[in-house]
Amino acid sequence: MSEQETPAQDNPVFAIEKLYIKDLSVEVPNAPQIFLEREAPKVSIQLQTNAQGIGEGVFEVTLTTTVTSKIEEKTVFLVEVGQAGIFRIQNVPDENMEPLLSIACPNILFPYAREVVSDAVIRAGFPPVLLQPVNFEALYMSRLQQQEAAKDAASAATIQ
Repeated sequence: MSEQETPAQDNPVFAIEKLYIKDLSVEVPNAPQIFLEREAPKVSIQLQTNAQGIGEGVFEVTLTTTVTSKIEEKTVFLVEVGQAGIFRIQNVPDENMEPLLSIACPNILFPYAREVVSDAVIRAGFPPVLLQPVNFEALYMSRLQQQEAAKDAASAATIQ
């Protein structure tokens, strides 16, 4: 076999096995009075990803999206969506695994999470919340820089 002819079993594999809602929570703690408020609420959004191996070359990645709407200190609504996927990732170098799980998989999951958030908010009786696109690569790079800075600070503290 020449170098150009690699066996099919060595080719990298990245496939979506299943996409699903792992968790969905909608809370409107101050209903029905909150529907009488006329002040525009402030909306905050938090994203968190989690990846775990669930078999040989099979990973579950969960993108948790939390949307909180408040008027002053009063919660208007809180929606939390755990959009998950099962991904088959095989024959990929170790140094590429974390970027795949932290960037590529959340990029696939985010549009589904965005739709579920919007639907849940509408069904709770509020105008839709349309989540803006997220640059998961920038978030990943920022997290790596924070980890490096923390390591540098820890090693500087140990030296002194």
